[in-house]
Amino acid sequence: MERKTEYIKSSDGKTQLYLQIWDPGDEPRAVLQIAHGMVEFIDRYDRFARAMASEGILVVGNDHLGHGNSVTTKDNWGYFADENGNRHVLEDMRAVQRLFKERYPQLPYFLMGHSMGSFLTRQYLHTYPEDEFAAVILTGTGMQPAALVSTGMTFVKMIRAFKGPRYRSKFLTNLSLGSNNKPFKPNRTTCDWLTRDEAIVDAYVADERNQFMFTVSAFADMFEGIKTLYQKANLDKMNRDIPVLIASGADDPVGDMGKAAPAYGKQLEELGFKDVTVKLYEEGRHELVNELNYEEIYRDIASFILKYVA
Repeated sequence: MERKTEYIKSSDGKTQLYLQIWDPGDEPRAVLQIAHGMVEFIDRYDRFARAMASEGILVVGNDHLGHGNSVTTKDNWGYFADENGNRHVLEDMRAVQRLFKERYPQLPYFLMGHSMGSFLTRQYLHTYPEDEFAAVILTGTGMQPAALVSTGMTFVKMIRAFKGPRYRSKFLTNLSLGSNNKPFKPNRTTCDWLTRDEAIVDAYVADERNQFMFTVSAFADMFEGIKTLYQKANLDKMNRDIPVLIASGADDPVGDMGKAAPAYGKQLEELGFKDVTVKLYEEGRHELVNELNYEEIYRDIASFILKYVA
């Protein structure tokens, strides 16, 4: 297995997009593209990607704009773009997809999104329904009420009008993330909700690449993207033939403590998706790939992928 770094130009026209590739060597059996979550970076998926590579799966992922190494300066952590930030992030994901589809045209191609990356993946399916995937994997996804998203957008517009697009609001951060730790009181850290693995949590808290707040404009971008998931015209565009795996921890607050994954699975089936699998992991929290039972989860994801390779 060889791990490689590449850069490609972001659709924003000024940022170099940071890519990581885990190449199993010889002839890969499949390609898996990862879209990471909010306030993290693609290098955090190293253990998972190595496990997939050991199964012959080539893994690629980029740091989204405003994350990790996909910034011009650290001041841009938590900032997507001056305009159309959500669209830029989606276009960057598609640029990676097209690049690796060109490199490996004969291989089945899979897309996996975690948390914010899962919402982006769901948007990808209706924004670019013509793109082919052997299957899609969603982890840490949710079913946020449309009214809550609209309320968030109202606050974003008010704060942006007074403070500007690059303002970092503790209020908006608490509105989006502040309740996630409550189910795990007494809390050892502010991030106990991520995983039961305390070493992973401590490493997350200690790394500056995970310790920034989203700007007001980035919250606007994210909320606007999530709003598109409620529009029937968008849902109607999706390719119903793509198999979907929805994996969630039963104790994931983003996933409504295990309720969101089955609800989203039911929605897809009602929309006419022919192959939907929902997996709940007891006591699992938000980051399944970093959970204590990660080996079981890796086996399940690899088995799902290889089923469609065969």
